[in-house]
Amino acid sequence: MRICMMEGPAGLMPEGANWVGIAERIHELAPDLLVTNEMPFGPWLAALPSYDAALAAESVRIHEAGLAALAALNVPAIVSSRPVFAGGRLANEAFALRDGHYAALHHKQYFPQEPGFFEAAWFHSARDGFEVADVGGIRVGVLLCTELMFNERARRYGRDGAELIVVPRASGASSGRWLTAGAMAALVSGCYVVSSNRAGRTPEGQVFGGVAFAFQPGGEPLAQSTDTESIVAFEVDPARARAQQALYPCYVKE
Repeated sequence: MRICMMEGPAGLMPEGANWVGIAERIHELAPDLLVTNEMPFGPWLAALPSYDAALAAESVRIHEAGLAALAALNVPAIVSSRPVFAGGRLANEAFALRDGHYAALHHKQYFPQEPGFFEAAWFHSARDGFEVADVGGIRVGVLLCTELMFNERARRYGRDGAELIVVPRASGASSGRWLTAGAMAALVSGCYVVSSNRAGRTPEGQVFGGVAFAFQPGGEPLAQSTDTESIVAFEVDPARARAQQALYPCYVKE
Protein backbone atom coordinates (compact mmCIF):
# COMPACT_ATOMS: atom_id res chain seq x y z
CA MET A 1 0.00 0.00 0.00
CA ARG A 2 1.23 3.47 -0.94
CA ILE A 3 0.60 6.22 1.65
CA CYS A 4 1.03 9.97 1.20
CA MET A 5 1.55 12.46 4.03
CA MET A 6 1.96 16.22 3.86
CA GLU A 7 2.74 19.57 5.42
CA GLY A 8 -0.43 21.63 4.96
CA PRO A 9 0.21 25.39 4.63
CA ALA A 10 -1.28 27.53 7.39
CA GLY A 11 -4.52 29.11 6.19
CA LEU A 12 -4.87 26.76 3.21
CA MET A 13 -8.14 27.19 1.32
CA PRO A 14 -9.77 24.41 -0.75
CA GLU A 15 -9.38 26.41 -3.92
CA GLY A 16 -6.84 28.68 -5.59
CA ALA A 17 -3.21 28.27 -6.64
CA ASN A 18 -1.93 26.75 -3.38
CA TRP A 19 -4.54 24.01 -3.43
CA VAL A 20 -4.10 23.34 -7.15
CA GLY A 21 -0.36 22.82 -6.64
CA ILE A 22 -0.96 20.43 -3.75
CA ALA A 23 -3.57 18.51 -5.73
CA GLU A 24 -1.23 18.16 -8.71
CA ARG A 25 1.59 16.83 -6.55
CA ILE A 26 -0.69 14.29 -4.84
CA HIS A 27 -1.89 13.17 -8.27
CA GLU A 28 1.74 12.64 -9.35
CA LEU A 29 2.48 10.54 -6.25
CA ALA A 30 -0.67 8.41 -6.81
CA PRO A 31 -1.23 7.20 -3.23
CA ASP A 32 -3.73 4.58 -2.12
CA LEU A 33 -4.22 6.53 1.13
CA LEU A 34 -3.67 10.22 1.88
CA VAL A 35 -3.24 11.52 5.45
CA THR A 36 -3.76 15.28 5.83
CA ASN A 37 -2.97 17.53 8.76
CA GLU A 38 -5.53 18.32 11.45
CA MET A 39 -8.43 20.54 10.27
CA PRO A 40 -6.41 21.49 7.18
CA PHE A 41 -8.45 24.37 5.79
CA GLY A 42 -8.81 28.00 6.81
CA PRO A 43 -7.73 29.87 9.95
CA TRP A 44 -6.66 28.09 13.14
CA LEU A 45 -9.57 28.80 15.48
CA ALA A 46 -7.79 27.82 18.69
CA ALA A 47 -5.38 30.74 18.37
CA LEU A 48 -8.15 32.76 20.05
CA PRO A 49 -8.80 32.23 23.79
CA SER A 50 -12.61 32.39 23.59
CA TYR A 51 -15.19 30.60 21.46
CA ASP A 52 -16.71 32.74 18.69
CA ALA A 53 -19.87 31.31 17.11
CA ALA A 54 -19.47 33.22 13.82
CA LEU A 55 -15.85 32.12 13.34
CA ALA A 56 -16.82 28.56 14.24
CA ALA A 57 -19.56 28.57 11.60
CA GLU A 58 -17.15 29.91 8.99
CA SER A 59 -14.62 27.18 9.73
CA VAL A 60 -17.34 24.54 9.43
CA ARG A 61 -18.35 26.03 6.07
CA ILE A 62 -14.77 26.09 4.75
CA HIS A 63 -14.21 22.46 5.74
CA GLU A 64 -17.46 21.41 4.09
CA ALA A 65 -16.10 22.93 0.89
CA GLY A 66 -12.88 21.09 1.67
CA LEU A 67 -14.70 17.76 1.57
CA ALA A 68 -15.55 18.34 -2.08
CA ALA A 69 -11.96 19.39 -2.83
CA LEU A 70 -10.58 16.28 -1.15
CA ALA A 71 -13.03 14.01 -2.95
CA ALA A 72 -11.97 15.58 -6.26
CA LEU A 73 -8.41 14.34 -5.69
CA ASN A 74 -9.69 10.88 -6.63
CA VAL A 75 -7.46 9.21 -4.04
CA PRO A 76 -9.05 5.87 -3.05
CA ALA A 77 -8.89 6.67 0.68
CA ILE A 78 -8.25 9.88 2.64
CA VAL A 79 -8.05 10.45 6.41
CA SER A 80 -8.40 13.99 7.71
CA SER A 81 -10.34 15.94 10.37
CA ARG A 82 -12.79 18.82 10.40
CA PRO A 83 -14.83 20.89 12.87
CA VAL A 84 -18.47 19.89 13.29
CA PHE A 85 -21.13 21.48 15.47
CA ALA A 86 -21.62 19.72 18.81
CA GLY A 87 -23.91 21.55 21.21
CA GLY A 88 -22.52 24.93 22.23
CA ARG A 89 -19.06 24.22 20.86
CA LEU A 90 -17.38 22.23 18.12
CA ALA A 91 -16.09 18.69 17.90
CA ASN A 92 -12.91 17.89 15.98
CA GLU A 93 -14.05 14.91 13.90
CA ALA A 94 -11.56 12.61 12.22
CA PHE A 95 -13.07 11.06 9.12
CA ALA A 96 -12.31 8.86 6.16
CA LEU A 97 -13.28 9.44 2.57
CA ARG A 98 -13.43 6.06 0.81
CA ASP A 99 -13.92 6.61 -2.92
CA GLY A 100 -15.61 9.88 -1.98
CA HIS A 101 -17.93 8.37 0.67
CA TYR A 102 -17.73 9.99 4.11
CA ALA A 103 -17.35 8.02 7.36
CA ALA A 104 -16.77 9.56 10.79
CA LEU A 105 -13.94 7.77 12.63
CA HIS A 106 -13.17 9.55 15.89
CA HIS A 107 -13.70 12.70 17.95
CA LYS A 108 -10.66 14.31 19.54
CA GLN A 109 -10.83 13.95 23.32
CA TYR A 110 -7.62 15.47 24.73
CA PHE A 111 -7.38 19.27 24.41
CA PRO A 112 -4.57 21.68 25.29
CA GLN A 113 -5.39 25.12 26.69
CA GLU A 114 -2.49 27.51 26.30
CA PRO A 115 -1.45 30.43 24.07
CA GLY A 116 -1.92 29.51 20.42
CA PHE A 117 -3.75 26.31 21.32
CA PHE A 118 -6.87 27.22 23.29
CA GLU A 119 -8.60 24.07 22.10
CA ALA A 120 -10.54 23.35 25.29
CA ALA A 121 -12.37 26.66 24.82
CA TRP A 122 -13.48 25.68 21.31
CA PHE A 123 -13.89 21.92 21.28
CA HIS A 124 -15.28 19.00 23.18
CA SER A 125 -16.01 15.41 22.24
CA ALA A 126 -19.51 14.37 21.21
CA ARG A 127 -18.40 10.80 20.50
CA ASP A 128 -16.53 8.57 22.93
CA GLY A 129 -13.96 5.94 22.13
CA PHE A 130 -10.87 5.10 20.10
CA GLU A 131 -12.04 2.56 17.55
CA VAL A 132 -10.28 0.75 14.73
CA ALA A 133 -11.73 1.03 11.21
CA ASP A 134 -10.91 -0.52 7.85
CA VAL A 135 -9.81 2.29 5.53
CA GLY A 136 -8.82 1.32 2.02
CA GLY A 137 -7.74 -2.18 2.97
CA ILE A 138 -5.71 -1.38 6.11
CA ARG A 139 -6.93 -1.30 9.73
CA VAL A 140 -6.59 2.25 11.04
CA GLY A 141 -6.69 3.97 14.41
CA VAL A 142 -6.69 7.77 14.71
CA LEU A 143 -4.87 9.91 17.28
CA LEU A 144 -5.52 13.61 16.73
CA CYS A 145 -2.44 15.66 17.57
CA THR A 146 -2.18 15.83 21.40
CA GLU A 147 -3.64 12.33 21.68
CA LEU A 148 -0.32 11.00 20.33
CA MET A 149 1.26 11.94 23.67
CA PHE A 150 -0.68 9.19 25.48
CA ASN A 151 1.03 5.88 24.78
CA GLU A 152 -1.77 3.85 26.32
CA ARG A 153 -4.01 4.83 23.40
CA ALA A 154 -1.46 3.70 20.80
CA ARG A 155 -0.87 0.45 22.71
CA ARG A 156 -4.60 -0.26 22.83
CA TYR A 157 -4.95 0.34 19.09
CA GLY A 158 -2.32 -2.33 18.50
CA ARG A 159 -4.11 -4.73 20.83
CA ASP A 160 -7.35 -4.04 18.96
CA GLY A 161 -5.87 -5.05 15.62
CA ALA A 162 -4.82 -1.74 14.07
CA GLU A 163 -2.03 -1.90 11.49
CA LEU A 164 -1.69 1.87 10.99
CA ILE A 165 -2.10 4.81 13.38
CA VAL A 166 -2.69 8.13 11.63
CA VAL A 167 -1.93 11.36 13.45
CA PRO A 168 -3.24 14.56 11.83
CA ARG A 169 -1.52 17.44 13.71
CA ALA A 170 -1.48 21.21 14.04
CA SER A 171 1.58 21.49 16.28
CA GLY A 172 4.08 24.25 16.87
CA ALA A 173 7.68 24.91 15.93
CA SER A 174 9.32 22.27 18.15
CA SER A 175 9.27 18.88 16.44
CA GLY A 176 11.50 16.80 18.72
CA ARG A 177 8.84 15.71 21.18
CA TRP A 178 6.49 14.76 18.33
CA LEU A 179 9.09 12.57 16.68
CA THR A 180 9.75 10.87 20.03
CA ALA A 181 6.03 10.34 20.59
CA GLY A 182 5.59 8.96 17.07
CA ALA A 183 8.43 6.48 17.49
CA MET A 184 7.10 5.34 20.87
CA ALA A 185 3.56 4.95 19.51
CA ALA A 186 4.91 2.66 16.78
CA LEU A 187 7.04 0.71 19.25
CA VAL A 188 4.29 0.04 21.80
CA SER A 189 1.54 -0.67 19.24
CA GLY A 190 3.40 -2.56 16.53
CA CYS A 191 1.67 -0.28 14.01
CA TYR A 192 2.93 2.02 11.32
CA VAL A 193 2.53 5.62 12.55
CA VAL A 194 1.97 8.37 9.96
CA SER A 195 1.54 12.04 10.86
CA SER A 196 0.90 15.14 8.75
CA ASN A 197 1.20 18.64 10.23
CA ARG A 198 0.23 22.23 9.54
CA ALA A 199 3.20 24.36 8.47
CA GLY A 200 4.13 28.03 8.27
CA ARG A 201 3.36 31.30 10.01
CA THR A 202 -0.04 32.96 10.33
CA PRO A 203 -0.50 36.73 9.77
CA GLU A 204 -0.76 37.03 13.57
CA GLY A 205 2.65 35.41 14.02
CA GLN A 206 1.74 31.91 15.17
CA VAL A 207 4.15 29.29 13.83
CA PHE A 208 3.29 25.71 12.90
CA GLY A 209 6.24 23.38 12.65
CA GLY A 210 5.49 21.16 9.67
CA VAL A 211 7.55 17.93 9.75
CA ALA A 212 5.32 15.15 8.48
CA PHE A 213 6.75 11.82 9.61
CA ALA A 214 6.25 8.07 9.38
CA PHE A 215 7.61 5.29 11.58
CA GLN A 216 7.79 1.57 10.98
CA PRO A 217 6.05 -0.88 13.34
CA GLY A 218 9.22 -1.39 15.40
CA GLY A 219 9.69 2.36 15.89
CA GLU A 220 12.33 2.88 13.17
CA PRO A 221 12.05 5.99 10.96
CA LEU A 222 10.40 5.35 7.60
CA ALA A 223 9.95 8.77 5.96
CA GLN A 224 9.90 12.48 6.76
CA SER A 225 9.08 15.67 4.90
CA THR A 226 11.86 18.15 4.14
CA ASP A 227 12.29 21.79 3.22
CA THR A 228 12.09 20.80 -0.45
CA GLU A 229 9.57 17.93 -0.23
CA SER A 230 6.49 18.88 1.78
CA ILE A 231 4.41 16.01 0.37
CA VAL A 232 5.95 12.54 0.67
CA ALA A 233 4.81 9.06 -0.38
CA PHE A 234 6.09 5.65 0.74
CA GLU A 235 5.07 2.00 0.86
CA VAL A 236 3.73 0.05 3.85
CA ASP A 237 2.92 -3.63 4.32
CA PRO A 238 0.11 -4.42 6.80
CA ALA A 239 1.54 -7.91 7.29
CA ARG A 240 4.66 -6.38 8.84
CA ALA A 241 2.55 -4.72 11.53
CA ARG A 242 0.80 -7.98 12.32
CA ALA A 243 4.14 -9.75 12.63
CA GLN A 244 5.60 -7.03 14.86
CA GLN A 245 2.66 -7.30 17.25
CA ALA A 246 3.82 -10.82 18.19
CA LEU A 247 7.22 -9.43 19.24
CA TYR A 248 8.57 -7.47 22.21
CA PRO A 249 7.22 -5.25 23.68
CA CYS A 250 3.82 -5.70 22.03
CA TYR A 251 3.20 -9.23 23.34
CA VAL A 252 3.79 -8.24 27.01
CA LYS A 253 0.54 -8.56 28.97
CA GLU A 254 -0.91 -5.59 30.80
